[in-house]
Order: sequence, then structure tokens, then C-alpha cells
Amino acid sequence: MSSELLEILRALERERDIPLAVLWEALETAITNAYKKHCGAVGDVRLRLDSSKAGVRLFCERTVVEQVENPHTQISLEEARKYKPDAALGDTVSVPVDLEDFGRIAAQTAKQVIVQRIREAEREQIYQEFHERVGEILSGFVQRREGPNVIIDLDRAEAILPPEEQVPNEPYRPHDRLRVYLLRVERTTKAPRIVVSRSHPSLIRRLFELEVPEVREGSVVIKAVAREPGARSKIAVWAKEPNIDPVGSCVGLRGTRVQAVVNELYDEKIDIIRWYPDPAQFIAEALSPAKVSQVQLNEKEKSALAIVPDDQLSLAIGKAGQNVRLAARLTGWRIDIRSESQMAQEQ
Repeated sequence: MSSELLEILRALERERDIPLAVLWEALETAITNAYKKHCGAVGDVRLRLDSSKAGVRLFCERTVVEQVENPHTQISLEEARKYKPDAALGDTVSVPVDLEDFGRIAAQTAKQVIVQRIREAEREQIYQEFHERVGEILSGFVQRREGPNVIIDLDRAEAILPPEEQVPNEPYRPHDRLRVYLLRVERTTKAPRIVVSRSHPSLIRRLFELEVPEVREGSVVIKAVAREPGARSKIAVWAKEPNIDPVGSCVGLRGTRVQAVVNELYDEKIDIIRWYPDPAQFIAEALSPAKVSQVQLNEKEKSALAIVPDDQLSLAIGKAGQNVRLAARLTGWRIDIRSESQMAQEQ
């Protein structure tokens, strides 16, 4: 059984990305359980494994006592000195145990415990790996559908794309490659539950980090993102250096950078605007492509009145109010829009 256990350990170490210390602890636990079951041992049995070129050796840690009451946890002074010549009462002595004494049934028990512990270690490792990456973008493939959920294959684990994080017009066909935003990781009694999103506004932020070196390096900062998934998004960008064009950096030569993001989002429209510290200027910019004549602020209520030329009114509002709605989310201000002729009539 010694060679059999050693082979199990080596195979698990080779096939699973589990630290050797965890494997060793699992093996010691398995052997202890098998020993107690096979030998009918009672009490706090302590077994220790040691490895060498010859294979795995097992030792039972026993306490030196005057009178032995439990042979699995205690040893007489006379017997102890066979293994440790200077042993004294109260010492702990390592007594070799023949692994062959366990038999086939005990070996199977040990294997089952090892497999269970390895699964637990794998689950914990996957949880820690993905928990540290919450807020990042992951790349995977659509594997299948389970009811309303879409299952994404992330290579080392499976992620769930729940219906509330899906985009209505995206197809999610099997084997489609997808980039997803890692929303959260939850511990369960089985494998960790990894929840990802395609509709989260931060997905846009992370995609631009991938495509635009200036954003990735921090010279261009995405100050705000507003998104209606599958339809349209607005992002506000700002450059730390005056000689850098933040909008041009994100658009790229002939629009290549922004087009890469648009393609990843199945042709979702993206407006890239310049961020300004002045709220009135920022609100006017956020309403683009409409031209704004004037912005009046009510800072107490954090509301704004944007006045636009008559021919820009419908463009400023957008289809079903989409443009002004996104501008309000982007700036954090409630925005009302009036045309110049409407303002003249009201006055």
C-alpha cells in the first residue's frame, strides 16, 4: 500500500494545481481515519507521514507512560526506548506502522477521504482565485443554457450569467466567445457560485482599459459611465496631461479602438465625451450630439435646465428620451430641456 499511496499523491499533485502541503495534510487525515477504522483505535490517534526515496512511511505518535491503557496512543517506557534510547515518561515517541497492515478496504477508505479533501481544496482555491478578481473582465465561451441562466466556461470553472445580467438582444450561442464582468463569487456546499454580467456599466470601463493603452496606464481616466445595455452608452473621459486628447485616445485611429468595444457589445452605440469639472459645461457636453445654447443650474436641488436651439430639441431628448436620460445618469444631475422658442414663450 505504501507505493500505492505514493502514486496517488504524485498523480494528484501532477493533475491538480493543489499545494503539496494541502495534499500531505489530506493524506495524513485519510490514513488516520483508515487506521482508526481498521484497527478499532480510540482516542486522539496521531499519525505522521514521512516520505523518502523508498516511498511513504507511517509513524504513530505515542506518549510514554508507566502503564499503557490505550496501545494506539500510549507506549511503555521499556518499549519506547527501542525507538528512542533516551525516552522518558511524558515524551512522545514515533513508532513505525506497517502500511501493509491496513488491507484493501482500508486503502479504499483512505482514497475516498483523499478525494474528498482534494475536492474541498480545489473549491477553496477556485473561490480565492476568482474572489480576488471581482470587478475584472474574464474571457470565456458560452457552454449551455440552464433555464433562464447562461453558463459560461472559464476554463478552470463555470460561471453563471443570470437573466438580470444579460442583454436582451445578445444571442449567447453555444461556443460563442464572450468577455464578461465578474460581479461576485459566493461560497456554496458544492462548487463556488461565480456570477458574471454583460449588462454592468463597468464592463464598458474594463473593455476600454483593454483596448486603450492610455486608459490602462492611467494617463486618460474614465470619469463616468452611463449605459442602457444593448442600446447605447455614454462615457466621460479626462486626460491628466493637457497635450493628450482623451476622446481621440479612446476613439483611436479611424475609430479602431472604440469599434473593438462596439463589436464586443454586439454593436451597442457608444458616445465618448470630454469630462469637465464645471457642471454646466459637463452637462452641455453630456447632451451631445445635440448643441446646447445655455445651461442653468439649481445646485440646491441638483437640477439643470438645458436650453437648446429649436432644431436641436429632439436630438437633445433622443429617441424615447434616451439621450437626456443617459446624460442625467452620466452627470448625476436631473436635466430638463427647453428649446429657445419655448423659453421665449415662458418668459
